[in-house]
Parts: sequence; structure tokens; C-alpha cells
Amino acid sequence: MKIAHLILAHAAPAQLSRLIDALEHRDAWFFVHLDQKADIHAFSFLQNKERVILVSGRVDVGWGAYSIVEATLRGFRTIVGSGIDFGYVNLLSGADYPLRPPSEIHDFFAGNTGENFMEYYSVRNEWTEAIPRLTEYHLTNYNFPGKYLVQKWMNRLLPPRTMPAGLEPVGRSQWMSLTLDAVRYVLEYLDGHPGVAKFFKLTWAPDEILFQTILYNSPFRSSLVNDNLRYIDWSKGQASPKVLTEEDLENMWTSGKLFARKFDLARFPAVLGKIDRKIQDHHYK
Repeated sequence: MKIAHLILAHAAPAQLSRLIDALEHRDAWFFVHLDQKADIHAFSFLQNKERVILVSGRVDVGWGAYSIVEATLRGFRTIVGSGIDFGYVNLLSGADYPLRPPSEIHDFFAGNTGENFMEYYSVRNEWTEAIPRLTEYHLTNYNFPGKYLVQKWMNRLLPPRTMPAGLEPVGRSQWMSLTLDAVRYVLEYLDGHPGVAKFFKLTWAPDEILFQTILYNSPFRSSLVNDNLRYIDWSKGQASPKVLTEEDLENMWTSGKLFARKFDLARFPAVLGKIDRKIQDHHYK
């Protein structure tokens, strides 16, 4: 089972290097999108790693902006264009880390061939706090003086936005593991429906809704598994999840998930070493 790990990274080269090493496997390839703002020289070590491909046409990624979708799509196109017959495309950030050995991760996907793993909750019925993302105008993806004033008046004067192409919106976490067929479908759908991309460019954090919505409203719906296979702690109720530390080890391990996020090697360096040892002990039992 060949896996393409698509990693969106913007900083912390040492942590990215460690993530790639932790996922190293003869059937693993790494497609790395580096934020345009990142110093590419700090990531020169990637040239010396096997099966690592840098995604060209780097995007200047902004938090909550459509640019995150653009970076992901460029990675998807690079993976599809490689011609390699991948079983899965696994979307990660540079702040993620595996909770299982690579062999177990590859075995898991080989045993669940054809299933697509992502969180998808109905925006209208279950994830209702996301409704304003879709009904209001958001200029997050644009940079010009006075944009928030313009955004305010757009929402005051214009009618509420409605979903394009009759799509039923679903979503939650942007991190997912998709079959190559599903990735191809997403690319072909967006190429054939430019109005959908146009709509989501005015949506806040569209990366958490766009991909799930396209697949949910497609023949792939029956293949969706409502689990993104990641341990993420939102207990602090903030816009970003908790940075995981040693105190979270037991919860991570008992979650049964394949990956966890997010980590900060500079602030909490010990936790990744403890995960490595736990994986090794588990692997050799």
C-alpha cells in the first residue's frame, strides 16, 4: 500500500524532519508544501531525504483563508501528476506526529481500502456554529486597506449567501486520509465547477468544509468514514487545538488514533521522544 503524505508546513524545519523520519517506509512518499513566507534555505535538508517531493508554486497561506485550500490542491495535483499508484493521500500539517509505527499505518490503510476518512458533520443540523461562514461574506483571503469595513457593509447590504450547485454543506476538521480516486474527483469537480471555488473564496476557513462537502455530495458518500484518525484536543475551547505535552500521552495512546496534533518541538521537546519509545515498545511486544 503506497501512501502519499501531503504535509503543509510553514516553520520548524527540525520538527518537519522528525515527522518525516517517524513516517519513513519503503512505500511512503512525502509531498511537502512550504508556505511562501517560509525561508526555503532552512528546509534544504529535504533534498537529501528519499521520496520527498517539494510542491512547486508555493502559496502564501493565511489562517482561515482560501489560500490553505489552494496549497492543498497544489499538493493534490502534484501527487496525481506523479503517476505513482498511491492507495491513499494523507493530509498532515508540520505540527502532526504519528501514534503508531509506519508498518501499522500502512497495514491499516491496506485493510480499509476504498474508505475515505474525514470528519463530516452537517452544518445545518450538527455543526450550526459554522452557518455564518457560509451565509456571510468573508474577505479573509484578500489583503487591501479597509477590507473589514468593506466586509461589514457587504454583509449589511447584500442578501445572505446560499450554497452553490445545490451542495449540502458538511465538514469540521481539515485533516483527512483520502483514496487517490477521491482526490482525483475533488480536482475534477473544482475544475468543472468554477462557481464553487468562487463561493468558497469568500468563506471563512473553507478548508474545513470544501473537501468534505464535495465528497459528501458525490458518489463517494458511501465510502466516507466519519473519523479523521487524528487525536486532537479542543477542550480549551479556543480557535486552535491544545498543544500536546507529556501529560496527554495516555489519552493519545488510548484514543486508538493513528496520528495526533498539534505538537511544538521547541516548547515541549520531550513528548515526541516519549511517543517514539512508546511506539517502539508496542511494536516489539
